[in-house]
Amino acid sequence: MPTHTDTAPFTAAWEQWHAAHERQRAHPHGFLAVSHLHWLTSSAVRLAGAPGRWSVEGDSVRILLTAGESLQRDGQELNPEDGTTIGLGPIEERGGIDLTAGSSVIEVAKRGGRYIVRPRNPANGLLRNYRGTPSYAPDPGFAVAGAFVPFPAPRPITVGAVVEGVQHVYEAPGEIRFELAGRKLTLTAFNGHVPGSLSVLFTDQTSGRTTYAANRSLSVVPAADGSVQLDFNRAVNLPCAYTDLATCPLPPAENRLPVAVEAGEKIPYERQDQQ
Repeated sequence: MPTHTDTAPFTAAWEQWHAAHERQRAHPHGFLAVSHLHWLTSSAVRLAGAPGRWSVEGDSVRILLTAGESLQRDGQELNPEDGTTIGLGPIEERGGIDLTAGSSVIEVAKRGGRYIVRPRNPANGLLRNYRGTPSYAPDPGFAVAGAFVPFPAPRPITVGAVVEGVQHVYEAPGEIRFELAGRKLTLTAFNGHVPGSLSVLFTDQTSGRTTYAANRSLSVVPAADGSVQLDFNRAVNLPCAYTDLATCPLPPAENRLPVAVEAGEKIPYERQDQQ
């Protein structure tokens, strides 16, 4: 990779970004706090980490609380009169509602067309023992220029997930073309969480060796003329790199890069300990 004479400003900017990303990841109710993953059915059952009995009826989540049990939404008690049921939803795909039970947040969401409940407890061991995420040293050679090329019309693309039997459907507005390691490459891009941004899921020749095997993610913001900056130093792990209680998508087949992207986040210490 090419080297730059003065990399100090680049390194300082990366370190500031990475520190902020780590703070966000270690939030008391972030994904490291997830203690359980429950898939709801029509049968009303109690769930570890959450009060009440939970079920699905049609496109609504149903919760029956008994005396002494409490759930809040936006600071307001949801407790109905005794013997009645709380209804939530419908919730759109990849959407969610956060409820509060004591010091825990109870995430109610839809993934792969099914409703899930994920309690997020600040005392969860994964969060309490988090040591940070190892990363490659920032290298300006892995910040490359590219071009976003829209498709004639956005394409729905179905990808698998780290959870067997689950599929995700994303809208892909186009692809990003760029060069890396002397090769012309393309990545299919999905719409990002922030309006105007794109999200790229990919693997490369480091995947399963020094970086997490299933996926990494990179956020990109195209300029008005379609030009983009692909800074792979800011490639991050998804929640599934840390916990089996995640439903993360896998990259589309065309996003398996035939080069080694020795930049960005590596395999978390938690996964290294399991190897």
